[in-house]
Amino acid sequence: MMNKYSKGFTLFAHIILIIASISCVYPFLLLIMASFTEETTLIKNGYSIFPEKFSMEAYEYIFAQAGTIFRAYGITLLVTAVGTVIGLFITSMLAYTLAQNNIPGGKILSFIVVFSMLFNGGLVSTYLWYTGSLHLKNTIWALLVPGLITNGFLIMIATNYFRTSVPKDVVEAARVDGAGEFRIFFTIVVPFSKPILAAIGIMQGIGYWNDWRNGLYYLTDPKYFNIQNILNRMIQEISFLSSSDAGGYASEYAGSIPTASVRMAIAVIAVIPILVIYPFFQKQFARGLTVGSVKG
Repeated sequence: MMNKYSKGFTLFAHIILIIASISCVYPFLLLIMASFTEETTLIKNGYSIFPEKFSMEAYEYIFAQAGTIFRAYGITLLVTAVGTVIGLFITSMLAYTLAQNNIPGGKILSFIVVFSMLFNGGLVSTYLWYTGSLHLKNTIWALLVPGLITNGFLIMIATNYFRTSVPKDVVEAARVDGAGEFRIFFTIVVPFSKPILAAIGIMQGIGYWNDWRNGLYYLTDPKYFNIQNILNRMIQEISFLSSSDAGGYASEYAGSIPTASVRMAIAVIAVIPILVIYPFFQKQFARGLTVGSVKG
């Protein structure tokens, strides 16, 4: 049975977690309600969970460009799915290699991975390489390839997981029976590593979904824009029309646009798919990060 101290500590922990949960959920609820708030009410009264006047103007403005948005969503889904699968394969294979003891060149390879976590070539050299050497400008590959230059942090987490959570006796028995490294990886390592692979896959998928920099740097053709680039361009256009530089008819047109609520609606549209998918992988995500980063 729990003593008074344990009960008190449990109650205190529950209170802290409830407060933390509310502090995370409340801003998102505020964001959603602001996107459904009438523009003048939003400007006059600010953000509120219970606005005085509801309005769909922000979403009507966004979905007036439904064709462009749906195409951008399709590009985003394609790039996210393909990039996550390929990136997960590259990350896990490299991590499995680093997890092996006494592999030739293993220390050098580990140094390169750690070095990439601390330093990079900079924006100018990266841009020149992607556009001049790889010719990625204004192609779908501009959204895909940069994300495949895998994250050293994820590689090190996966490496630690493979070293501590995959039974070495099973791997050695497979080698004795004549299994090659690829067969060992796909038939033994992968089944034992589903939590860490799910965690890494989620992080890589979120990275692709939220990516807007690559489109900004390497794309000028709107037909290749992902959803983040489209929404970012909408915000820029609204900001320009609302500025004094637009002048004339543009300024009058800007007055009819629900500027503040549109920004909130854009954020809602961008984040909803992640919120829908994440709960299905939450358990594996937490377990994978916990085991991969704590054990050693």
